[in-house]
Amino acid sequence: MSLLELDGIGHSFFGRTVLAGITLRIAPGQIVALVGPSGSGKSTLAHIAAGLVQPREGRITRRYARHAMVFQDPRLLPWATAAGNIGFPLRLTRAPRRARPAMIRAAALRAGLLPEDLGKYPSELSGGMRQRAAIARALVTEPDFIYFDEPFTALDIALKRRMQDLVIEAAASARFAALFITHDLSEAIRISHRILVLDPQGQGIAGQRGLPGAPGSRDDAAVFTLRQHCLNDDPLFAHIDDIDERLRP
Repeated sequence: MSLLELDGIGHSFFGRTVLAGITLRIAPGQIVALVGPSGSGKSTLAHIAAGLVQPREGRITRRYARHAMVFQDPRLLPWATAAGNIGFPLRLTRAPRRARPAMIRAAALRAGLLPEDLGKYPSELSGGMRQRAAIARALVTEPDFIYFDEPFTALDIALKRRMQDLVIEAAASARFAALFITHDLSEAIRISHRILVLDPQGQGIAGQRGLPGAPGSRDDAAVFTLRQHCLNDDPLFAHIDDIDERLRP
């Protein structure tokens, strides 16, 4: 049984269709990457799936118990410490007060934050540390589904790789499913079980490709080879690096 099902999702802004006929399924424990041209509606689709935006048409079935979301911008509360930011969802879920400090420490450790980082404010953290705090905030309630909306786009290559490894390891240990939005094909290959390609005009999912092995099992040579094959030999990926300059929220 799928944790997330989208059936015939369509959406428009100011009378202009941006998504139509979107259908997808994500199974428990599965990381699915969604790629497509810049501006093709990838983030809009993630926001619809997560319930942040109401679609114009179609049906969404969510069978997970709890979800979280990680955005490109960490979106930390500037007046709260790292611990305060990580623990904010625990207030919303009404987790027992006495249990919260341990839950915050466990999520921070999983995201690679040290105990001494937890008392710092966002302005005192590097960009990578802020993103780690955002990931820890997503993990703290132990969700069984996470939406990643291009979370590592602004990071340099080395830091991006460390963040990818963090997600791969966290998904394997916590066994959450995920929809991972990215414009980076190499990232999609490293981090996911399968890749969905959004139609350049938003007219549904153009196709999908399964990937050999589990996320994290593909070394750099395998990622490079798969990427070259996709870009040079697979017509499904012919337009993923195009830029759609139409307005997209």
